[in-house]
Amino acid sequence: MSNVTNRDSSVSINIRESLQADCQNCFGLCCTALNIVASSDFAINKPAGSPCPNLRENYSCHIHSQLRETGFKGCTVFDCLGAGQQVSQVTFQGQDWRQSREHADKMFRVFPIMEQLYEMIAYVAEALSYQVDHDLSGQLQAELELLQQTTELDANALLALDIVAIRVPVNALLLQTSEQVRQHRIKGKNSRQLNQRGADWMGKNLKGKDLRGTDLRGGYLIAANLQDANLREVDFIGADLRDANLCGADLSTSMFLTQMQINAAQGDRYTKLPTYIKRPAHWQ
Repeated sequence: MSNVTNRDSSVSINIRESLQADCQNCFGLCCTALNIVASSDFAINKPAGSPCPNLRENYSCHIHSQLRETGFKGCTVFDCLGAGQQVSQVTFQGQDWRQSREHADKMFRVFPIMEQLYEMIAYVAEALSYQVDHDLSGQLQAELELLQQTTELDANALLALDIVAIRVPVNALLLQTSEQVRQHRIKGKNSRQLNQRGADWMGKNLKGKDLRGTDLRGGYLIAANLQDANLREVDFIGADLRDANLCGADLSTSMFLTQMQINAAQGDRYTKLPTYIKRPAHWQ
């Protein structure tokens, strides 16, 4: 298996780590554009396109330091990866939806599309940081460039996109990447045992387990006990980690892990995370 060049790897890692939300350059789109249903994560119902009552005129949050205590835990979990500032400052060229009401509806509809594009960019950039064969590396690079170009489209073009069709080749490439990386790094483990896609492990006690290289795509790990587990090279795409216990777990080289998944889980200072993931403030 040929290696990705050091340059390609470092560039892709930089791209992945740069995908961070900058709320100061966003017009509160996650607090306005999205539909919210009252639940254990949100204290209120809020229809899409309607600003949260806690959103200030300057787009800061009135209860930002007390979100979890006041029933808005979901707000501390959400991460747009920077899609918000892209829509606010690039797609709509800094036009505030409050000052340009004619753009408001269109802006609110573009935001979730941009969010999905940014998610795919994050996954593909991460995939390029791994050692994969030359052909797959080339396909990933081409897909990354196409996704980046797509984020630069105007609002009408973005609204006309078929996101499902865009996801199909991306998902295929990510699956190939996962299989190559896990087969290359994990030796001597039963391949059938490693295939746990869609596993229902809700509440399961997996404390201290060696789960290296397991495919947990789409798995249900809600409230699972993964304390001190070895989760290196685990594929986490689409896995539900809400309230999973990750205290002391090693996720340092877990694959396709997102900030939202980590924000929804429980952990501590001993939890090992990938370089592009921030340790949630509520873990303190």
